[in-house]
Order: sequence, then structure tokens, then C-alpha cells
Amino acid sequence: MIPHDTHLHIGSLLFEGIDQIDLTGPFEVLSRIPNATYRIYGKTAAPVRDVKGLRLTPDATLAEAPPLDVLHMPGGYGQEALMDDAEVLGWIRQQASSACSMFSVCTGALICGAAGLLRGRRATTHWSAFHLLPLFGAIPVNERVVVDGGWIFAAGVTAGIDGALRLAAELRGDEAAQAIQLHMAYAPEPPFDSGTPETAPAAILEEARRSVRTMTVQRERTARRIAARLGIAVPAAGRE
Repeated sequence: MIPHDTHLHIGSLLFEGIDQIDLTGPFEVLSRIPNATYRIYGKTAAPVRDVKGLRLTPDATLAEAPPLDVLHMPGGYGQEALMDDAEVLGWIRQQASSACSMFSVCTGALICGAAGLLRGRRATTHWSAFHLLPLFGAIPVNERVVVDGGWIFAAGVTAGIDGALRLAAELRGDEAAQAIQLHMAYAPEPPFDSGTPETAPAAILEEARRSVRTMTVQRERTARRIAARLGIAVPAAGRE
């Protein structure tokens, strides 16, 4: 836990095609952390749209960001466009070199992987991309939230709220995180137990896999190409 009198600079990356809950779920937590400044950063100051069309606007550009104590990396289909973006990947590496905590949600883990930051780390990501983690040198852990030193990885989408609360506890203590949870009235009682591949009905899971198959195949191609660039040995056969 960081001393309470240490002011924290917390930042989230915003990009076209983000999954907004990967950003806005953790925002509900991170923006409430005591004695902290939270801002959203984009390549430019222009608004972007999330994967479903919601318009979002950054507070500042990457170039205007100070050295951050915490960097939050959301995911979403737009993650693919960042996998070869030298400016964004360089910025992530620079921030990671001095940050006390790195927080990845969903396929934000793949962006961190493309930046070469997952080697030897225990990590998780969205179930549709989970099998790609070894291509970035990560150790896949099938849990909703995974902590590896100063890194916190949240699995798909809504897991970002859980991961952010864990991060708040790491930064400011359990009581601060519990107070944030109470203010959010975060006490989920989902009507169905269909939130993971292990619990979803077989027909629902098959349809979900079918709906993301094209993106999953594209992500694997990208991941294998980046693995070669990073010098990570991977099996020849892919999974679709």
C-alpha cells in the first residue's frame, strides 16, 4: 500500500473501437481513489467511438501525460489497430518503466503483450483471447482477477470493476476500496449463471464463439506475427 499522503497520477488509454465498459467500469472505481488525479489519454484530443458507437473524449494526449503511477489498459476490438502502433506501444513501455501499478482489462492484455511487457507474467484476458497469452510469453491463469507483483489483470469486460477494486485496495487499503464499493452499490446478483465458458449453456457458448470467430482468427494471426517479432517460440498449429 502506498502512503496516503502520496498523491497518485492515474491514467487510462482511450482508443477507437474500445469496449467502453473496459474503461468506464474501472473509471467508477479509479476516479474515487483518495488523493489521486485520474485522467484519460488518447493519441489525439479528438473524440473516438467505442465498439458499439458510444462517443468518448480524452482529457489529454499521450504527449501531455505526466509519468503515471498507475496505467490502465482497456481492451476491445480496436485493440488490433494498436498492436503495431509504435507511438502507443512506446508510450506504454515508457509509462510501465516507472509506474507502481499496471492494470489491464480484457484484451488490453494483448496490447501490453505487443509492447513486450508480458514475458513471464501471470495474466488473464477475455475468454475468447485467453489461448493467445502464451504467444506473448505470458503464463495464462484462468481467474477473473490475476495479480502479479505490481500488475493486475482483469478478465473480460465487467471483471474490470473487480480488478479496479483490487487495485484500489493495493493502493489505499481495504477500507478505502470497500468504501468505494459501497458508494457504487456494487453488489451484483446476475439473473443467470452464464458469464464464463465453464458455466454458460453449451449452445450459448457455441454461438458466442461463432460470433467472435473472425476476430479471434485475426487476433491469433497478429499475435503469432508479434511473437516472431519478439523472438518468442510458439507452436506451429493455431486454434480457431
